Amino acid sequence: MALGQTLQQKLLQKLSPQQIQLMKLLQVPTANLEERIKEELEENPALEMGEDEDSKESDDEIKDEFETEEEEDFDLDGSEDEYENPDVSEYIVDDDGEIADYKMKDDNYPEMDDKQTIPIKLENSFFDLVLNQLGMLELDERRFKIAEQIVGSLDDDGYLRRELSSIADDLAFRQNVMTDETEIESIIKEIQAFDPPGIAARDLQECLILQLKRKSSEGIAVELAIQVMTKFYDEFIKKHYEKIQNKLHLTDEQLKEVIHQIVKLNPKPGGNFGELNKAESYIIPDFYILNNNGILELSLNSKNAPELKISEGYKEMMKQYERGTKKDKRQKEAVLFIKQKIDSAKWFIEMIQQRQQTLLSTMGAIMKHQLEFFLTGDVLTMRPMILKDVAEKTGLDISTVSRVANSKFVQTEFGTYRLKYFFSESLSTDSGEEVSTREVKEILSNLIDAEDKHKPVSDDFLTDLLNEKGYNIARRTVAKYREQLNIPVARLRKGL
Repeated sequence: MALGQTLQQKLLQKLSPQQIQLMKLLQVPTANLEERIKEELEENPALEMGEDEDSKESDDEIKDEFETEEEEDFDLDGSEDEYENPDVSEYIVDDDGEIADYKMKDDNYPEMDDKQTIPIKLENSFFDLVLNQLGMLELDERRFKIAEQIVGSLDDDGYLRRELSSIADDLAFRQNVMTDETEIESIIKEIQAFDPPGIAARDLQECLILQLKRKSSEGIAVELAIQVMTKFYDEFIKKHYEKIQNKLHLTDEQLKEVIHQIVKLNPKPGGNFGELNKAESYIIPDFYILNNNGILELSLNSKNAPELKISEGYKEMMKQYERGTKKDKRQKEAVLFIKQKIDSAKWFIEMIQQRQQTLLSTMGAIMKHQLEFFLTGDVLTMRPMILKDVAEKTGLDISTVSRVANSKFVQTEFGTYRLKYFFSESLSTDSGEEVSTREVKEILSNLIDAEDKHKPVSDDFLTDLLNEKGYNIARRTVAKYREQLNIPVARLRKGL
């Protein structure tokens, strides 16, 4: 194949290192920002905590020193060409004129994205609890390995969803333990006697029955509940209470007591234990909005505005180098390192400040747009708002607004809300006015709350009610909004 040359034009968009770091910092929740700053402080000795005024003074002094150093060239053995004075560009741009790869990455907070998970401290896990109970069973070494394999196959919510044949295969190939489904089933029955009640169930029906059997001595209502779960499970979950009542010849009071016994059960026996043992996660608001006699005051959480400055020690080292007469190679390598660390510290401080400005600008635009809500707390006063509306008011990119809205919270006198809560599309009324879809959802929720639970209304009827109120909405849209509100269909809302 012959070699040839071609001339080709390409349109590329590259983010600057500052933009990359700012995007990463915008995604960091307030709860984790302090840890992020601590990591930067540990990594960069030129960065220190300090007062705002000192930080500003330090930045100005360092800027002057940089300008002074860049105007002078130092040489080794009297030759200026052999060794040029270290310059910021020397460690930002590589030989090909591209941004150096390590400047495009933040090693202290690598690849911040939606898939990243933050490790949390656990004391005793659900699996530890179950494994500890294995010691209460009289099992030989072989059967103990089978029991361990079963416990290891449990899901986080306590269910055993693996096929018994798969468990048997794992034991044969990985631990050289030969067994069959009958033996595995017998050990599962023993594990199902452990706490919390309902573990190692294969499905919800078995889970509820296991819990009810633990309470079988508590009266006739529990015995009837076991019968309902065993024989009429499908009818129960579909709320066909009349069929159950007729087949078991139950009175209204007996049926109510049976339902009461069932709804008290735990559908996820392993899930609650895990939640109790996780390090508690609190929502730390990024913003505070205070209503001062009808005037809204917006403030940023102090954790988002840390006081950072350039190290005085590093500044002094730069001054000593400048005052020195003999500049050997080792000193020049040292000053290159110092300049790199100071530049990185200045860079980080600027990114934190830009982060603060971006957060305040975005929240300020949201507050002005939803002014009535922040004054009254009434959801019905919320106006339609999309990301583009805020982006146009702030001059920010839509993706930047999205990053802020998805991960930040604001505390008001009516509660703490995720910023994403204030965004909604519009819907037209009969008068041509555009209203927020959140307003429509709120009215829909109120209509369902006010319905007669003995005869819940259908989506068609809800559509008619909303149309009577002036909202032009189709039945399929009502069904969509109802599902988004996690409200079941009319038949499943039926009560006694």
